[in-house]
Amino acid sequence: MSSDPLNISAVNRRQFLGRSAQRAAGVAVGVVGLSAATSVIAEGRSSNERLTVGVIGVRNQGKLLTAELAKFGDVEIRTLCDVDESQFAPAIRAATEAGQKAPSVEKDFRRLLDDSSIDAIVIATPDHWHAAMATLACQAGKDVYVESPATHFPAEGAEMLSAAHRSNRIVQVGLQQRSGMHFISAIDFLRSGKLGQVNLAKAWMVHRRKSIGHKLDCDVPSNVDYAQWLGAAPARPFNPNRFHFNWRWFWDYGGGELAHWGVHMLDVARWGLAVNLPTRVSAMGGKYSFDDDQETPDTLAVQFAFHDKSILWEHRLWSSHGLEGRSSGVSFHGERGTLVVDRGGWKVYDHSENVTADASDLQGAHLRNFVDCVKNRQSPVADLQTGLAASTLCHLGNIAYRLKREVKFDTSRLNCGEDIAANQLLAGPTLTAT
Repeated sequence: MSSDPLNISAVNRRQFLGRSAQRAAGVAVGVVGLSAATSVIAEGRSSNERLTVGVIGVRNQGKLLTAELAKFGDVEIRTLCDVDESQFAPAIRAATEAGQKAPSVEKDFRRLLDDSSIDAIVIATPDHWHAAMATLACQAGKDVYVESPATHFPAEGAEMLSAAHRSNRIVQVGLQQRSGMHFISAIDFLRSGKLGQVNLAKAWMVHRRKSIGHKLDCDVPSNVDYAQWLGAAPARPFNPNRFHFNWRWFWDYGGGELAHWGVHMLDVARWGLAVNLPTRVSAMGGKYSFDDDQETPDTLAVQFAFHDKSILWEHRLWSSHGLEGRSSGVSFHGERGTLVVDRGGWKVYDHSENVTADASDLQGAHLRNFVDCVKNRQSPVADLQTGLAASTLCHLGNIAYRLKREVKFDTSRLNCGEDIAANQLLAGPTLTAT
């Protein structure tokens, strides 16, 4: 972190993780009711009032979010933040091409939290920073849009929920499908009963990714604040394979394809089946194709067992033939037919009716929902409780894979009971301030 004195709390992610682990015992890995946090009582705004936004992490998804928000006439992109100075120019261009004036830039995210002119914070950093930044933003009085998965470890959710509740903040998690009209209509069709009893859903991602190969450690690029990028992650020399985009294939920073795409598709599956958290999780897979630096599996199958329903996940990162003829999606299997939905639309098979729907806007609609909820103080469609539950499914799948055995999850205590190894992975590193 920068040593510059700022007015906001000096809490850093290392302190945050220690507190979250302590809270987890009482708040049960962070997946608890959020009625107080989402029924926000803060005074609303005029629908015409301009919302000022700061974006943290402006490469890839952060740049896309900047470009989309910049299209809204009632939003001003005030400040962009990234630890890599080379990312500023493309993100500024994305804002100005949408008609905005050039935003200011900062490398230290705390300066955005200390800026009283910024109303809301968008967080599109690597996963290991999501929870800490969202919590600190809430504590600083900012509403928050945080990319999925909301957490890197389930225990982080406890501090997020507490901060959102205490500060009466709006928190929207980047599960864009929740705002897509064709996803909503697919869920409505499932709920209509026309497929009969639906007890099984499958979700998947099958496509060809390139191997990242093997790279040597090297000097930190002069334009990068690597210490801030690491945060409380284990200190280690800079390696380009563990940095931009590829960080997601390393356990210190991400959760592999299951946390990258799985969080989206699994959220749709649990939404459609009207389930929350599983009681048993088993996983099998490995690195079957790639010989490279990646730690997370290129092949994975996970089964999530609920009381009377099941969700199956599969990903293959070396193949182009997906399930149901689609590279990614969710299928719901009922007594009277099967509904398959992806970002391109949905269709029902083996049913008396020929029912289908085309694609709808996801990203723009989801951000619009966030902006509107900041103004009217209503709960967003992908609130923190929804985001934490979806993230926890991914974490439980990765835990079962890493332990190479079934994991039992106690949905009343919201932990893995007496399973010490599983609970340690739920909690993540129990670090305290140094």
